[in-house]
Parts: sequence; C-alpha cells; structure tokens
Amino acid sequence: MSHRRQHRRDFLRIGALGLGGLSLADVLRLRSHAAPTAATKKSVIMVCLPGGPSHIDMYDPKPEAPVEFRGEFGSIPTNVPGLEFCEHLPLQAQIADKLSVIRGIKFQGRHDPYELLSGYPSARTGEIRAGEKWPVFGSVVSRLRGEAAMTMPPYVNLNDLRVVPETDDPEVPRYLGPQFAPFRPTGDGLANLRLPANVSADRLRDRQTLLAQFDQARRAADALGPLRALDEFQQQALGMVTSGTVHQALDLSREDPRVCERYQGCTDLLLARRLVEAGVSVVTVAQGGVQRGPGLPVFGIWDTHTENFPSMRKLLPDYDRAIYTLLTDLYDRGLDQQVAVVIWGEFGRSPRIGDETKALGSRFATGRGHWWDAGFAVVAGGGLRMGQVVGETDARAERAKGKPYTPQNVLATIYHVLGIDPTTAFPDYQGRPMHLLDVRETIRELV
Repeated sequence: MSHRRQHRRDFLRIGALGLGGLSLADVLRLRSHAAPTAATKKSVIMVCLPGGPSHIDMYDPKPEAPVEFRGEFGSIPTNVPGLEFCEHLPLQAQIADKLSVIRGIKFQGRHDPYELLSGYPSARTGEIRAGEKWPVFGSVVSRLRGEAAMTMPPYVNLNDLRVVPETDDPEVPRYLGPQFAPFRPTGDGLANLRLPANVSADRLRDRQTLLAQFDQARRAADALGPLRALDEFQQQALGMVTSGTVHQALDLSREDPRVCERYQGCTDLLLARRLVEAGVSVVTVAQGGVQRGPGLPVFGIWDTHTENFPSMRKLLPDYDRAIYTLLTDLYDRGLDQQVAVVIWGEFGRSPRIGDETKALGSRFATGRGHWWDAGFAVVAGGGLRMGQVVGETDARAERAKGKPYTPQNVLATIYHVLGIDPTTAFPDYQGRPMHLLDVRETIRELV
C-alpha cells in the first residue's frame, strides 16, 4: 500500500524548477501559505553591472577636475538641461528625460551584488552563505505575491550575477524558503516547464484522469481537505506546464524580427522585457561582459583595475545601445509606468587614476580601483520621477556632498514602486522577526 501511495503522489511530478528537487506542485503548495500583500502589479528589471562600473567615466563626469581624475573621456550634454554624461553614452543622452541618475551612492564595500539585492553587504566578498541573514528582494516579492504565480514564476534570474563563478550565488531566499528562490530558465529548470516530447496534451489529460481515479478510490479513507489541496496544487502545476506561458515568453521566434534586430547583442534584456510583459514581478540580469553560455556568470569585466580607458571604450558603446534599446522599447509599448528599471554595480571606481600603483605595481597605473564612497544607480519607469540627477559628488567625484543615499534607500524605493511596506517582517530561522530593511527612507526626489 505504501508503494502504491508513493506511486500515485509522484505520478505527475511536474517541473523540478531547479529548486533543491522541489516539484512545481511542491513550490505552489509551499507558496500557498504566503498570503500576498503587495498592492500593485508593477514589475522590476534589475540590471547588474558586475565588477563595479566607473561612475566618473559614465554618469558623473568631472570635466573641470585635474587630468589624473577626469581621465581621457570628455562629457556631452543630455536632453535634460545641466545634466552631462560621458561622451561614450550618446544614445542615453538623447533619452535622459526618460531616466534619472542617482550619484554619490555609498556602498559598504563587498565585491559581489548581494548588497544590491538585499540591502546588506556579505560577510566576506563572494561568501554569500557564510552568515548573511537577509533574503534578496526578488525572494521577498515572490513571497508576498505567492498566489499570483499561477502561470508565471514571480522571480526570474536570466544569467548568473556572480562576479566570478568561484563565488557563492548571491540570489538567496534565506529563511523565506527555497520555494522563493529565482527561477532560472536554463537546463532542467526550463525543460521541466514543458511537456516531455513523448507526452501529448491528450496523454497528459489521460494521466490526470487516472490520477483522479486513484484519488477517488482513497477519498473514503483520507481526509478530504488535504486531498483537495493536493489536487489544487497539481492542477496549478499542470496549468503552468500545459499553458506554455513561460516558454512563449522565452521564445524569441515569437518576437517581431525588427525588435530582435534592435536587441542584437543584448537579447537577455529582450527576454527581461518579454517576461515582465507576461507577468513576472522581478527579473534580474547582468549586462556587459564575457559570458561562456546561457545562464552562466557574465564575469566582472567592469572591474577595470588596469587599462581602464581601453576597456571602457570597448564596453560603453554596446552598453549604451543596450540600455537605450530596453528603455525606449518599454516606453514605446506603454510599459514605462508599470515596469521600473534599476541599473547599477556593487560600487564605483577610484576617481584618481592609478591609485593602486604604489601598492600593487606599475601595471595598475592605467586603472581605477574599487571605490565604495561614490557609486551610481540609473532608474527608469515605474511611475517614478524622471529627467533628473539625484545627489551630487564633490569636484573630484570622491564623495557625496551631504548625506549620501545607500543601496537600502534604492531598495526602499523599489519596494515603494511594488507597493510593499519595507517595515514588513518575517521570522528568521530562530523565529525572530526580521524587517526587510533597517533604512526605510525612499529616495524622496523620485517618489
């Protein structure tokens, strides 16, 4: 009898999703205990620039600073009066009224994106599981929108955000549970969201019928409530698989070829747009760098310790076109009020060129080191106020003037867009209530 029961319950084990062996039905069942409280249906695309992009060579140029600070690049005016970008960002300069730049963000100095995702730095660079207590924001959104995940996973990561593959995965759900980890549409995760090649929809319906017969035979002996719940979650899982919604969103053959051409070289951003358009709440994606295969790390190519200017000359034109394409596409489709985009890296870079030469050697004379006291974020859409620069750094882009904003302020603003109260608390592994953020002040100029 126990063998027969095991067979019945595993007969339609659908969609492992890469979440520690959980089936899709398991994930939906676990999520059912999380009543959604997010008040809006808005979405967020977070674009990470792994390695720490140079603020002074992108969105915070200092043309009047000494040459050892301002570097080799000039600045150009944007379509927002008084706002200038690096000369290698001409496309974004044309749409500066459709975005806002936050300057002088102060980071806490770890070389991984965990602080961007959770608001807190990792204990040590790249060791995300060494003692961090906080879940990443995508898992929080997934937890609060649990019941909405009928046909689409609420939180998707399109490529690995790690700076190098040897470090730990930063996108951790922590005490919220593995069912709130990101769905990654590669390998088994994607394969398990479609019917096997040898199983037609009709055949699957036959299997559903047989499963229902097993259930009917046991109803006289089993409690009705749990069985009805089991049926419900299996039906949701079957619906996600048979509807093909996820596959359709990820199938670029369904996209207008002219749009695909615009996204050439940055198709992950096109996938991000298609996913939020289909109902995904959070999409995370790395941009700019070397990627060996789908879903793999994009490597920290923004980490320009040496040859900063030759590297940036190669990176910035493609990056400029990629971000311009994504933002204009969202606006053209009328998604700018519903979808917020956040673009940033784990810190800025040292304003003085070659600041590491004395400590590390002459080959670092052409680079910029890590710089935690002044980084940037670019935000767009989501109903936020656009066409402005928020915050200001000193004459050499070394530090913010006045009190700087931090990643927690940025995340508080993202939660605001999503209708989530940052004072929300969840019990940790010991049952202690843990607030989402310690600093809950939004960036007031944006909201």
